[in-house]
Amino acid sequence: MKRTFLSLKFYNYRLWFFTAIVANTGTWMQRVAQDWLVLTELTDNDGFAVGITTGLQFLPLLLVTPYAGVLADRYDKRKIMYVTQSLMGLLAVGLGALVLTDHATVELVYVFALLLGTVSAFDTPPRQVFVSELVPPKYLTNAIGLNSASFNSARLLGPAVAGLLIAAVGTGWVFVINGISFGATLFGLMLMKSKDFYMSTPQPREKGQIRQAISFVRHRSDIVVIMVVAGIVSCLGLNFQLTSATMASEVFNKEAGEYGLLGSIMAIGSLTGALMAARRSESRVRLVVIAAFGFGVAAGVNAMMPTYWAYAISCILVGYSTLTLLTSANMAIQTSVDPAIRGRVMALYQVVLMGSTPIGAPIVGWISEHIDPRWGIGVGALAALVVSVGALFWARKHWDVKFEYNLRQTPHVTIIGPAEHAARREAAEAEKQQRRKKERTLDATTQEMAALGSSAVAVPPRTASPEEP
Repeated sequence: MKRTFLSLKFYNYRLWFFTAIVANTGTWMQRVAQDWLVLTELTDNDGFAVGITTGLQFLPLLLVTPYAGVLADRYDKRKIMYVTQSLMGLLAVGLGALVLTDHATVELVYVFALLLGTVSAFDTPPRQVFVSELVPPKYLTNAIGLNSASFNSARLLGPAVAGLLIAAVGTGWVFVINGISFGATLFGLMLMKSKDFYMSTPQPREKGQIRQAISFVRHRSDIVVIMVVAGIVSCLGLNFQLTSATMASEVFNKEAGEYGLLGSIMAIGSLTGALMAARRSESRVRLVVIAAFGFGVAAGVNAMMPTYWAYAISCILVGYSTLTLLTSANMAIQTSVDPAIRGRVMALYQVVLMGSTPIGAPIVGWISEHIDPRWGIGVGALAALVVSVGALFWARKHWDVKFEYNLRQTPHVTIIGPAEHAARREAAEAEKQQRRKKERTLDATTQEMAALGSSAVAVPPRTASPEEP
């Protein structure tokens, strides 16, 4: 357990960890309130409208995030977040004011979702990379895992609190409270000690910095596989606010409190996955692909649950596999990329991960509304299964990867990747060298014994001299 929380011994990271829980709790409250506002207060259970809202919120990630990555590599990340966190707080308070004064419409929610998405696109790359400046490099994987744990602790609290507040005081106050919660992050940033930062060298202004990052990723097949797997799963599978809202309201006929509870129950699995990830010393592509397959299985089971509570409990497995996938992908990329280009590469990853949502959310929303909410989840499950199996066979063809099967003991299937092959080859070579050394030693001993034997040949008896009696 001590190894799980290693990074908390650093003052700046400790501030970031706990203030992020407060701010992220507010963010999750707003996500729940926004979807519930559009679904039940401004429309008559229009899942497509919720999908459009979600899509508009994430659309700027496709256009803005690469430039935000350049800024993250070029300027002080803390100063960037002073601006972005302040703007997101103001937007949340503004939307809350519209709802409280009965001036909110679906169109205005669309506008605020687009504005919030734009600011969030500038905030995401520096916030992701900022963690690497709060701890020494050898603690980075642990810090990333704990960062996910912080985010999902908030996800555990946020939806439940949002459901209670919506029922008690209405959606408007949820937005206002979220706006105030951004003050926690700003306060934490101000209290951090500059001398305790592990700063990366700012990159000079140059032409083609985004093209440089794209070229870097193109020549890293491991990062490409991670982005493809995570992007497809995110596009069609990670639309939990939409699918949970339609399942709660249309399939199980539940209210806001039960809808908010679903997010908190899912966060139990998410938090467990994040804490398990924090214990790992490294992350590999293999774990990302296996987690994607696990997500497909968990989401498929989740879609078929017959009752509200069965559906809610199955959300734990969905949350666990989701966070294992996302945290492992984040770790694998950040720890394998040079700090000089890390901000831009993480920005490209966020474009793929979050920018795919504007494509998938309306599709999932349309399926949920016109076919069946269960199929809104099912299409994501199928996509995850297909892309994970496809990635495994691609790796088997293009990398030094093979599968080993053993039906008599667990695990029944073992994936042997390039690292394991290299280790096995090194072990075999070391054993071969050791065997040769023993053979040479044995040969030398044999030759020495032979030499000693030849020197011990019997000498003819000495004849007596004439002087001897």
